[in-house]
Amino acid sequence: MTSQEELRVGWIGLGSMGLAMATNIQKHLEEKELSSLKYWNRTISRGDPLKKLGGVPSRSIAEVVQSCDIIFISVSDDDVLNSVIADIIKSGSIQAKIFIDTTTVHPTTTSSVSSHILGKDAVYIAAPVFGATPTAQAGQLLVAVAGPPSAISTISPFLTGVIARAVINVGAEPEKALLLKTTSNFITAGMMFLLSEAHTLAEKTGLPAEVLESLVEQNFGAYAYGVSKRITSGAYFPAVGQAPNSGLELGIKDVGHGVSLAKENGMKLSIGEAYLNAAEEARGYGEERGRRCDSSAVFGVVRQRASLEFESEAVRNRDAEK
Repeated sequence: MTSQEELRVGWIGLGSMGLAMATNIQKHLEEKELSSLKYWNRTISRGDPLKKLGGVPSRSIAEVVQSCDIIFISVSDDDVLNSVIADIIKSGSIQAKIFIDTTTVHPTTTSSVSSHILGKDAVYIAAPVFGATPTAQAGQLLVAVAGPPSAISTISPFLTGVIARAVINVGAEPEKALLLKTTSNFITAGMMFLLSEAHTLAEKTGLPAEVLESLVEQNFGAYAYGVSKRITSGAYFPAVGQAPNSGLELGIKDVGHGVSLAKENGMKLSIGEAYLNAAEEARGYGEERGRRCDSSAVFGVVRQRASLEFESEAVRNRDAEK
């Protein structure tokens, strides 16, 4: 591996989270006068904001891999990740290269992918991230890392203060980072469902939403308050053409991993299953209207089950102004 000053960094996958993180990496590289980020995405025009910042588009995954020492991966799901890894393996020698995978997948997928990379004498670090797109844009994600300690030390300058506010070192086994991420997703989904019920009960009984939200902030902390604001602001059902903070389809995938993992280990995640049932209903509601839902859209379903409209007053007022 080359010295820290000479490390060449690449990025594969520019979804909303990937683009936000890659942007902060490129800004960091520019600030430190290091080689510009080389990137690839299936739709390469997604990287135009990066190109304007000095990032260098690549024609293929192979081009990124063969021209870089450290390669970040940020894709949508297990199938896409497996496809990307196959292209990486086919690209040529990857000996001593470090791959940092931020994708949220099933822990068994991580274990399999790690074995493929290690089998080619390269290094694999699982680095799932915690937070929605606005948090990624602000460089304030929480990142869990698992892999060889020396490699984690090498990539650390690109994490804290660049894409992350803090890093949790989970250990040497990559799949353990995904176990942590899966558990976190389940907790967040449960919080969304619980707060959806709380706000619906408040509306049905006449308790002002702002009073309940003040309690959430003061008694349960900033994270719960942030989830509550996604509900009360109407962000759970974005306006036509507006992207969600965190897509419902990703919430379904991520919580689904937790539910299946629990079943594999002889237990049931009742709250996770309740979230999934409501999330599927919410997805159907959005698809019928040609709109994407946020992962907090279970609120709309909880409202419907309580004989209220899916759209809250905040949503109706916002949409009326468009």
